[in-house]
Amino acid sequence: MNATTQTERASQTGSSWPGVRPEVVAEVVSGLSARLQKRLDGAAAKLAERPLSREGDEWRVQVDEEVLLVLHAPGGVVAGPSDVRCGCLLAPACVHRAAAVSLCPLAEAEAETDDPGVGTTPAEAPGTPAATTTTTPPEPGSEPRPGPRLEPGPESGPEPGPAALTPAERGAARHLHRAACALLAAGVSGAGAVAQAELLRAGHGARVAGLYRPAAAAVAVVTGIRAARSGAPDHRLADLVAALRELLGLTTALNTLTAVTTPTAPVTSVGAPTPPAAPPPLAALRGTARQAYAEEGGLRLYGLFAEPVLTATHAGAVSWAVDAGGRLSTIAEVTPHGDVTTAAPLAVAAGNRTVRLGDAALSHREFSRAGLAVQGATRSTGGRLGAGASVRAVRAAGAAWTAEPVARLWAEPPAAQVARALAAQELLYGSRPAGSDLLFLDVVLLGTAPTGPGGALQLLARPVGGGTVVALRPGHEHPDLAFRANLALLATAPGLRLRLIGRLERADRPELRVLAIGTPSDGSGHDGPDGPDGHDRLALPADRADRVNLGLERLQTADLPAGPSTGPSADLPADPSAGLPAELPTAPPLGPPVHVLGRRVEQTVTTGRSAPAPGAATAAADRALLRASGLATAAELLDGLRAAAADQRRDVFGRIVADDHDAFATAWLAAADYTEALATALCSASWGGEQDDSEDGPEDGPKNGTEDGKEL
Repeated sequence: MNATTQTERASQTGSSWPGVRPEVVAEVVSGLSARLQKRLDGAAAKLAERPLSREGDEWRVQVDEEVLLVLHAPGGVVAGPSDVRCGCLLAPACVHRAAAVSLCPLAEAEAETDDPGVGTTPAEAPGTPAATTTTTPPEPGSEPRPGPRLEPGPESGPEPGPAALTPAERGAARHLHRAACALLAAGVSGAGAVAQAELLRAGHGARVAGLYRPAAAAVAVVTGIRAARSGAPDHRLADLVAALRELLGLTTALNTLTAVTTPTAPVTSVGAPTPPAAPPPLAALRGTARQAYAEEGGLRLYGLFAEPVLTATHAGAVSWAVDAGGRLSTIAEVTPHGDVTTAAPLAVAAGNRTVRLGDAALSHREFSRAGLAVQGATRSTGGRLGAGASVRAVRAAGAAWTAEPVARLWAEPPAAQVARALAAQELLYGSRPAGSDLLFLDVVLLGTAPTGPGGALQLLARPVGGGTVVALRPGHEHPDLAFRANLALLATAPGLRLRLIGRLERADRPELRVLAIGTPSDGSGHDGPDGPDGHDRLALPADRADRVNLGLERLQTADLPAGPSTGPSADLPADPSAGLPAELPTAPPLGPPVHVLGRRVEQTVTTGRSAPAPGAATAAADRALLRASGLATAAELLDGLRAAAADQRRDVFGRIVADDHDAFATAWLAAADYTEALATALCSASWGGEQDDSEDGPEDGPKNGTEDGKEL
């Protein structure tokens, strides 16, 4: 483990450093001399080993016997360079101050909100959570997903700006693009504190110039790099790849004034009216820093379910509700946590906190089974309910999942729901219409089968009425949340019929992260555990209202129908393939070799441009495998990426001549975009969806799961 990894791991596990604004990191690090910048990573590693104490709004580090480092952070955030004070002789241009801000987690910038009665709230960036109950929480129940595409919702869109890029915007876009290319060429292993600070400085310049979306993408990339270098438990390489793809895509489009790659079809929330046409490309590229709330007047809300929110820095819960028109909304209770070891209990406890909306006196868990009558309601583009002083709310009766207006959520065909969820994943999280990434299915549990990675057991289910087999996964993988234990208990009850809510997991076979389950309707008014269709049903207590929030509540054996296979003592067979129904697979399904290109894309992010190039025989084998599978474009992109990585000029002494890495970044971006599009197409095809051949894209790109006329 290198010094930088030790540094960032110490900052993660300690979890006691205050947050810091990105522009503060950039300014403090840029004030160092070239000699001190080379020593920054090592100095941060040493500083991370020093004890850290807190007195009110001040964090203190005793660097040595004579030098004291003080961070003034009102509200837990270092807001300016002057808030970092060091007692050494070189201050303020000392390495201690730069090392301290490099150890602090990045905090969100302040943004305005149009919600009446609500003050400023932290701005949201891809992959960064909000810090108050009136803002968007991190992606609920799981790690954040960067790689967004911004599109306005029904109420508002990006703020209008000049019809063309201003000189300040052009300069900021070029600076940000150069910094992003340099960071990609360095890779995670080479992107130390100085490289991160340079990207943050470029991102801050973009924000000042009015390029809010690229600035947010830059912060997301640095956040992902820090998580990767520290070995954070919630780090996903795919998330970092998506964040870097988003950043380079935005800067490339801004520098070339090409059209923004937003989805051609508008994305709507469940039950929401169709939004207006997409804004001009330049407005979508700029993004917006304003969180708009629209007046909704009176709303009758019916609680749907609640789920925990858990990330490396924030924990809480979010409640989902549906109004009389069938549109989804959210109410969040998400706050920063100071220790990752206690974050999961905090998320579970948040489910018992009072919903902060008007005078409502019910918890998130209670609201998931009850309702609210709201006057003076405000709602954001993404479906978040405002909690302004003018909002009034009182408790009201809820609605069963089998009654209107809730039941209509399950009326949409699964393939159409998947298409909606895939389109939503392309949007900036704060701009996604509420519920657009959720699936509502009636299923019958089939049992477990070795279809996971490496033959791991997965719980499988089949949608009622036929369809492909779906693998059910926990809503969040943290062992202290109830998701995994509940799925393990459900695995002992094959034949159980459920009505469930889950979040689509994009894969080349149907997978769903289950968030809540309930008792489906049998169409006959039968309320017992055994339905007339021959399938068992849950036997939940009356206070559960025929639903279970799988992340906040634990199923009991008594909640399952009685049977010989029910109960925690029903062990799985030693041979996972023994005794399975004939319809269950006995091995992971085989798909097209997308990993050949995807692995190279991810390897580049990890190790940079200097990643070891394969030999001629390996390159030829990869090319042949892709072409034999009908992925000719993938083979060409892979060759182009390898060629661009190796195309580096050398001087007369054989030393590599530094360049701007633009050609290399362009080749990587093309490969990453293709991999993203192919993954989406494969996921849609696995659920039985169809791709629209009329959509714009590469002429030989994947359509209907094929390429060059050959089946994948």
